Amino acid sequence: MNTYLNALGVICNLGAGKSAVAEALFAGNDTGIRAQAGWVPTHTPPLGGVRISLPPIPAELADRRTNRNNQLLLAAAQEIESDIRAAISRYGHGRIGVVLGTSTTGIEEATQGIGAYRRDGQWPADYRYAHQELGAPAEFLAEWLQLAGPCYSISTACTSGARALLSAQRLLRLGLCDAVVCGGVDTLCRLAINGFHALEAVDLQRCDPFSIHRRGINIGEAAVVFLMTREQAAVQLLGGGASSDAYHMSSPDPQGTGARKAMLDALRNAKLDAAQIDYINLHGTATEHNDSMESLAVASTFAHSVPCSSTKSLTGHTLAAAGALEAAFCWLSLTDGHAERRLPPHVWDGEADPALPMLNFTHIGDHLPVEGRRFLMSNSFAFGGNNACLIFGDPA
Repeated sequence: MNTYLNALGVICNLGAGKSAVAEALFAGNDTGIRAQAGWVPTHTPPLGGVRISLPPIPAELADRRTNRNNQLLLAAAQEIESDIRAAISRYGHGRIGVVLGTSTTGIEEATQGIGAYRRDGQWPADYRYAHQELGAPAEFLAEWLQLAGPCYSISTACTSGARALLSAQRLLRLGLCDAVVCGGVDTLCRLAINGFHALEAVDLQRCDPFSIHRRGINIGEAAVVFLMTREQAAVQLLGGGASSDAYHMSSPDPQGTGARKAMLDALRNAKLDAAQIDYINLHGTATEHNDSMESLAVASTFAHSVPCSSTKSLTGHTLAAAGALEAAFCWLSLTDGHAERRLPPHVWDGEADPALPMLNFTHIGDHLPVEGRRFLMSNSFAFGGNNACLIFGDPA
């Protein structure tokens, strides 16, 4: 049973909405990564924060649901609200599900409330425990849209957004839903930023995926909302693969065994050969171990020199939203209104690590093949050896 990504709403540090994000993405605009004070006590790390005003939470939900995570999610969802409302009219509220990937939810606001309690001995008036619940973003979206289908969040660290799309596809294939609002959302929060800083995994300059000088990640924030149905559209979710190698709590299997299995499972699920893939959006965190294992996994899976790039030097690592955001970048390539469908460039210092297999990194202006169906892959890897891979393409 075929499934399609019919509509996309997106907001990240590159811009608000598909047009703004695409313009910055294909131009390789890395100015959205900026030093921001106040997040880490001892340093001022560059972050991929969204710097525009966000929409207020609707009045009927404002008391319970107001936090930055939900506001960012609402901004993305409003871009495709008309598509969602049309699906509601067609299928009914009970036949539309919501599946989102998240990890930070409203933890920033919850942490501030806990700090106030420790300082003052009482909870602030605006503290809501529900802000920190992982299911809260999906529940908020379902409440706002008055949906009654399956509703849940997935939190598998940095694969959450990708797994949300796989889960949405499963709901459609099982006949439990006729449409699913799916994607991912995470916002900047001190807990995550300081946690990565404590692991010495944060670069204090713009990150350099796959460079010999790579020093770690930049952290960003994003919200991505797709409407997925069985109705044919310009972008088809052809399949995906997932694995869990459980090599280490925070480090990947250095040989990339689990990552390679996820890619091979995705190819098998999509009924494609490796040689048919036209582009890979790499997980590419710019950490020593991730880039090493991913380059090994890609080089051993793809005999041809497949174009690929990591977009995290443009957006930062958006954590649970990353898999959905990079799926959105594949969507933007496949639907690009440019004369030739452009590919996200690999923005880095250009100094490859000679210890790693050399990959075919894209440049500004590179594009998909002009003829035939095009197939794009997106990789996401997470703590605990949790791996996910998605494949998108033109409809048959």
